[in-house]
Amino acid sequence: MPVPDPAWISHVMDEHEGRLVRYAARLLGDAERARDVVQDTFLKLCRAERASVDGHVTEWLFTVCRNGALDVRRKETRMSTSPDVGLATPTGDEAEPGRRLEQREAMGSVLRWLGTLPESQQEVLRLKFQNGMSYAEIGRITKKTANHVGVLIHNGLKTLRARAAASSLATEPGGSPS
Repeated sequence: MPVPDPAWISHVMDEHEGRLVRYAARLLGDAERARDVVQDTFLKLCRAERASVDGHVTEWLFTVCRNGALDVRRKETRMSTSPDVGLATPTGDEAEPGRRLEQREAMGSVLRWLGTLPESQQEVLRLKFQNGMSYAEIGRITKKTANHVGVLIHNGLKTLRARAAASSLATEPGGSPS
């Protein structure tokens, strides 16, 4: 068994733990079970040869985390979704209260619409925009081609844009509220 480098493991945990918990929580619908999956992911990292992980640790962590979450979900045969855990609303301290409220409401709408997309579109959109991953990285994590990831992202964004446009039309003067 390889001897883990505590400083490296600590650095990797500091950098990735929060994102992995949010990702697993979204897959499982439960933050507590997500934390267990992430803990198992980091235990596997401690057992892995560092040389086999270096250079693609983010991809490795998300793949192991995803597989663990899907295993838990299969074992429990639960296919539930939950509100997002720990998603921050991007606001600055300088924004006036009315503007912050509008941003929060808009973010809430986008998250509700995102939750209505097919699960495969939700997953790739979250990996892309919440975790900043490339199509190739997402493809390796989800076992899809980069082209398929691109199609899923394109179709998901197209649907979200259409819903946003319909919502803004409905709330304009002369339109009916949604």
